[in-house]
Amino acid sequence: MIDAHMSERYSVGLPPGYRVADVLAFHGRDLEGVAEQVDASGLRKGVLLGGVPTLLEIRFDAGVAHCRVLFDGPVTPAVQVLAHEALLNVLGLRIDPTAFAAFVRDDPWLGPLVARQPGLRIVQSATVFEALTWAIVGQQINLTFAIALRRTLIEVAGRAHSSGLWCYPEAVDVARLDATELTGRKFSKAKAETILRVAGMVVDGSLALERGADADVSQKLLAIKGIGPWTVNYVLLRGYGYPDCSLHGDVAVRAALHQLSGDATRPGVPEAERLLARYAPHRTLAAAYLWASLAEKPATD
Repeated sequence: MIDAHMSERYSVGLPPGYRVADVLAFHGRDLEGVAEQVDASGLRKGVLLGGVPTLLEIRFDAGVAHCRVLFDGPVTPAVQVLAHEALLNVLGLRIDPTAFAAFVRDDPWLGPLVARQPGLRIVQSATVFEALTWAIVGQQINLTFAIALRRTLIEVAGRAHSSGLWCYPEAVDVARLDATELTGRKFSKAKAETILRVAGMVVDGSLALERGADADVSQKLLAIKGIGPWTVNYVLLRGYGYPDCSLHGDVAVRAALHQLSGDATRPGVPEAERLLARYAPHRTLAAAYLWASLAEKPATD
């Protein structure tokens, strides 16, 4: 066991063209800054790791991410590994976009988009459990409401770090909740029950979320009431950094395909799945670029 209240420092070299602004935008979506604080030069994020309130601090400077991890409690080597993994996730360093750029260089839809916006990365949640619960929270509601519900989950199940930031909870923290603690704060009954169900499964060992478990986690998740293909693919994308997630059920992905194809009607889910198949085994970054395409301003004469 290592002394409590310790800190560690890392310097992570960033690849050429690394898009700091994308990382800051992803982690800065909750403007109330309950568990994340973002400014122009970096970010601070609170997360529970192995039961230890942990603060991840990242400062960006000249192609390097200067990282500091501050633990509020006894730290084991396993928790140190979790912290290092969380940093890689938060920095979006799981998938190298170089191979995808080469793959779509001559693609009429995404080739020009990649040329205009090179180096787009998949920024992840700090932990797989965070990605899973965020995916469940975000099912079939708008982003603003989803962020508010996520904040509620942090406040009722998380813990405060000595820095003042709240830490995103782990499964054991969420499993202790009663459903009324969520439904009383605007969660639907179905959403609350699904979150508690998966948290309980992680705690009892029937659902393993550790990195390396992604090979068979899809089928296990699909068997859980309240979880469908979109949620599973989102977890693989934001939780594991899996490179070939087909987000054909995503409304924004289908809107982007409609916009790029120029067809008269938006593709349905089966048609979107067929269209995305052309980008295998890189469908995760294809989805990222399709999302990005919706934010581009239309060309003007």
